[in-house]
Amino acid sequence: MFRIWAKVMKDGKIVSQTTYESDAKFAYSGFFEYLTAVCSELDISTPVLMKTHIFNYAKFGTVTFRPRDFTEPVDFDKLILENASS
Repeated sequence: MFRIWAKVMKDGKIVSQTTYESDAKFAYSGFFEYLTAVCSELDISTPVLMKTHIFNYAKFGTVTFRPRDFTEPVDFDKLILENASS
């Protein structure tokens, strides 16, 4: 089981958040699916996922997506995904 805490930040404040939970084992090959589910729950577009994003999540347990990572305009400063598993 794993959990990912996602938060949308604007001006240093959380404007929306969600927690993605799954009973399956975490797999980096499924990271795009997790990201898509989180963005769907938050009702925002899905950012472009690059290897550096996955590497940051693997190494630091967190990854930040900025407006430049989205193909559509967004009205927030960043989307942060954090490993929330115990």
